[in-house]
Amino acid sequence: MIALTLGACKTTNRQEKEEFIVDLRSPSIPIGEVEFQYDSPLGIGNLHKRIAEVLYFPREDAVALQYRLDFTTYHQFWSRDGRQLFIQALAKYNEDYDARDLNRTGGRRTLLQYGTTEGYLIWQVSALTIQARANMDLELGYSFKDRFPYFTINQKAAEYIDPDARSNNRTSMVTTMYITRAQGAQIAELFDQYFLRESVGELRNMSIEDTYADVDEY
Repeated sequence: MIALTLGACKTTNRQEKEEFIVDLRSPSIPIGEVEFQYDSPLGIGNLHKRIAEVLYFPREDAVALQYRLDFTTYHQFWSRDGRQLFIQALAKYNEDYDARDLNRTGGRRTLLQYGTTEGYLIWQVSALTIQARANMDLELGYSFKDRFPYFTINQKAAEYIDPDARSNNRTSMVTTMYITRAQGAQIAELFDQYFLRESVGELRNMSIEDTYADVDEY
């Protein structure tokens, strides 16, 4: 009986991991824009630039990179833990970069060199189509393109399962975001928790509900 009681106490006290979900209708604050590069649709030729709007969702303490690619609008959400991992991963990448310790032939392995975090993805083609949403993995690493190294965010596929209609099920595309060191530093600044708290404070009196860079030499 004592053993059972102790076991029950341990089960009760154990904290289960809270699921990371964001409601797109939650209050959000635009906090900036960032640039990144991506592969051409056929994977041939040079990288292309894209700009992502950055939004902070205070209720969920989540930051979204909102961008449009291949006729689809994506909201790539980062939790606080994910943002901290990004900052640490970028710092480690910069160390390896300065030490010239980046592997040009690492292939797929280097895309997850600095860790993986759980993100949340909302994607939609237009206002008239299904708004798909699901958790997915964000891999942090690096890759060489045209002889130049880039820090990378590899957005893995997300699986949306509609509970009412199987025809509405969706799978997002795998997307790799190629980021220069300057672009990475800008994202890290927007991911900083102190900056986010300051952003909320500056807008406290307002209704927040209404509210290819130069390549790195190596």
